[in-house]
Amino acid sequence: MARYDNYTNKEMQAVTIARQIKNDQIVIVGTGLPLIGASVAKRAFAPECQIIVESGLMDCSPIEVPRSVGDNRFMAQCAVQWPNVRFIGFEACEWLHNKERMIAFIGGAQIDPYGNVNSTVIGDYNNPKTRFTGSGGANGIASYVNTVIMMQHEKRRFMEKIDYITSPGWMDGPGGRTRAGIPENVGPQMVVTDRGILKFDEETKKMYLAGYYPTSSPEDVLENTGFDIDVSRAVLLEAPDESVIKLIREEIDPGEAFIKVPVEE
Repeated sequence: MARYDNYTNKEMQAVTIARQIKNDQIVIVGTGLPLIGASVAKRAFAPECQIIVESGLMDCSPIEVPRSVGDNRFMAQCAVQWPNVRFIGFEACEWLHNKERMIAFIGGAQIDPYGNVNSTVIGDYNNPKTRFTGSGGANGIASYVNTVIMMQHEKRRFMEKIDYITSPGWMDGPGGRTRAGIPENVGPQMVVTDRGILKFDEETKKMYLAGYYPTSSPEDVLENTGFDIDVSRAVLLEAPDESVIKLIREEIDPGEAFIKVPVEE
């Protein structure tokens, strides 16, 4: 008989994402864990949320997790198939009308204490050690939409100073976004990692540990963060329900495209 109490940190991360999504929200996602999290939210926690992707597909409800934002599994279960430019216009319209119903999930290779994300290069821009795919739609999203950032929690990713700012967070602290010429009333809301949830202090805009998983601890987070971080406000997060883990493994990602199921001994 299959077990569902042996959840992995990636499954916990996906469920944590799902718990952040509210019923009335429009959720911008890509593929991978954010999409699994949004799919869990739509099936289990927030059935009235609307999933959209940057390829222009609106109000998606995929039966099984797609492999890309142009996957037919997205197209077959969406309300509207717009060209990409209309998606961008929709995103801008939400901001211009001061709507707060939209939230987006982005990721990257590096992040700093203020939530600035690098998904462009490691090392010097003109002579990098590694060059990544870059922004895609992430810069525009991070500039004009409230975001949740997805990261694997390692010292080499959580850095005091990142090599390049692809997607703006709170820049250099209070007033930083205004000085950079981008809206101050939106920005990163939290970082969801494989160790816990990190949020941003209202006054300083610096990251702090808000919650940690049953498989982690504040000490574990400190050890794996490359800058000083406040852990005094951290609480233990609830483990995922077995029915939700079953939903992920049997319906959302049965092919283990993004989350591998532990091998039973």
